[in-house]
Amino acid sequence: MISSTDSSTPGRLERALASLRGLAVGDALGSQFFVPANYPLLKQRELPPAPWQWTDDTEMACSVVAVLAAHHRIDQDALAHSFAAHHDFDRGYGPAVNRLLRLVREGGDWRELAAALFNGQGSWGNGAAMRIAPLGAWYADDPEQATHQAEISAYPTHQHREAVVGAMAVAAAAALVAAPGGPPSPQALLDGVVALVPRSAVGQGLRRARDMLDYADPGTVAAVLGCGRRTTAHDTVPFALWSAARALGDYRTAFWATAQVGGDVDTTCAIVGGVLAGGRSGAPPAAWAERTEALPEWMPAGTGTGAGG
Repeated sequence: MISSTDSSTPGRLERALASLRGLAVGDALGSQFFVPANYPLLKQRELPPAPWQWTDDTEMACSVVAVLAAHHRIDQDALAHSFAAHHDFDRGYGPAVNRLLRLVREGGDWRELAAALFNGQGSWGNGAAMRIAPLGAWYADDPEQATHQAEISAYPTHQHREAVVGAMAVAAAAALVAAPGGPPSPQALLDGVVALVPRSAVGQGLRRARDMLDYADPGTVAAVLGCGRRTTAHDTVPFALWSAARALGDYRTAFWATAQVGGDVDTTCAIVGGVLAGGRSGAPPAAWAERTEALPEWMPAGTGTGAGG
């Protein structure tokens, strides 16, 4: 039962860090398949040469975990300033977020900057979703609070409704997986996520994903749901959560199924890895973790190295 989940700060932090490590491996390994020389390796499910460097997905997720560790909730100002302070232009950020974070460092108000993006519509990209799985693991005892905090976390960079709901959906999935025993089935996971997010294009995609759980070919599902080629939340999150649901507790299988369809591979694999790794049996293979770039030194330290629980 969810109520038996360790809700102490050390327990929450351990789950969040386990999820973060899984996110980083998915991100870093997924990003290697943007390198043309590695295309044949993906088809053969062979690992590329190490080390694997992570991207903006992991860098921003680190800030999410650091703010949770410091404040025990999402403090938007602290999160925005952490994003800006640790922003590394070479990690693959989109141009709009690059500019926003530079301006925040120079004293700009993130509220005005994020609201003004894309002619005042806000960004509907997948950036708020890609970084949020560790927050879901933190709130494994309270999936509703996970969705609420994920909503709050999106606004410093992504204020379009679809981007916000995408973050809520990933956090909900991670919370349900990190609960003791995790969801009883793929259907239960997607049912739970659908029940926790508002009506939206992301929600509609999640309903389609739930209806396609009996499809064996990820390529067919990606053709319907999208796989991040447009880098929007509604083109990314439904497929990533379908892939996670199809391989609960099996990180290796989930990664290859997600990566093989292409698209925004580092982000879809980061989402899948973060969702699975917060659970008791969803950690990435140890050999994969060893090949992945270490998390930054400014991150809070946990009390152990195992996946959540």
